[in-house]
Amino acid sequence: MIANLLSTENIVFTGVNILLAWSVYLTLMTGTLSFAMAAFMGIGAYVSGILTAKFGWPLVPAALVGTLACLAGGILVGFPALRVRGLYLMLVTTGVTLVVKVAIENIEYVGGVGGMGGLRGTTPELVLASVVVIGGALWLLSRTPLQRIMDAAREDENVAASLGINIVFIRVAGFAAGAALAGYAGALYGHYIIFIAPEQFDILYSVFIALYVVLGGVNNLWGPVLGAVVITMLPEVVREFGVMSSGFRSARQLIFAGALVLLLLVRPAGILAFRRLSIRAGRGRVPVGST
Repeated sequence: MIANLLSTENIVFTGVNILLAWSVYLTLMTGTLSFAMAAFMGIGAYVSGILTAKFGWPLVPAALVGTLACLAGGILVGFPALRVRGLYLMLVTTGVTLVVKVAIENIEYVGGVGGMGGLRGTTPELVLASVVVIGGALWLLSRTPLQRIMDAAREDENVAASLGINIVFIRVAGFAAGAALAGYAGALYGHYIIFIAPEQFDILYSVFIALYVVLGGVNNLWGPVLGAVVITMLPEVVREFGVMSSGFRSARQLIFAGALVLLLLVRPAGILAFRRLSIRAGRGRVPVGST
């Protein structure tokens, strides 16, 4: 059973979903929830796909170009979008996802509605290395003063502004960094499944990405990892146990969704709800939570 769970496909999809969960986590660190990550994921997949499938680039530099394109897109979208808050921001970012999907559908160069093929090159080793490197970078970030600045911007922007923190810059930076990470994950995803189409990057995917973080815990670096692993692997675990009668197969998604709702009712802050105390807090200096 374990060998089947650790198949190449499961490793790649779980690693990509962890990266996507961290992309949402980066935006939530500054108090912003975005439903545009599927759009940036699609941009990263298509930009890198054009470079590899049509121009013969290697995957890694093509993925980095796709990441930079999403970083620039995140900055361009972030400045106007982050002028609104709460439900209005969710609607704006949802609109971004829909606009990007429709735009890709109307670009014949990348296949339009029919999609684009010929992408390849993603390996489990590359995905795992990406998770380790990016996870290490986020862990180091949580040990810097920037983490506390982002916490302040998230918890009370008026107080943070009174302390001289540039709220707009912090939030746009978080939004753009999350967009860039989603674009990189999209490049890895696209070059593993070989064929990509606009319908793969719709708003439902953005909701699932946000759910990874909400389920695992929004205030903990490892929460998104746990949420992504659970949601990605739980259906595979159930399948491996052989509980696949026709009745269960038809009701599996409903049971899975019900279990998620129940868990969120019991643990509304996520499975990993609290951060560990920082080194300074442990020494009794500054009681600030750290990831």
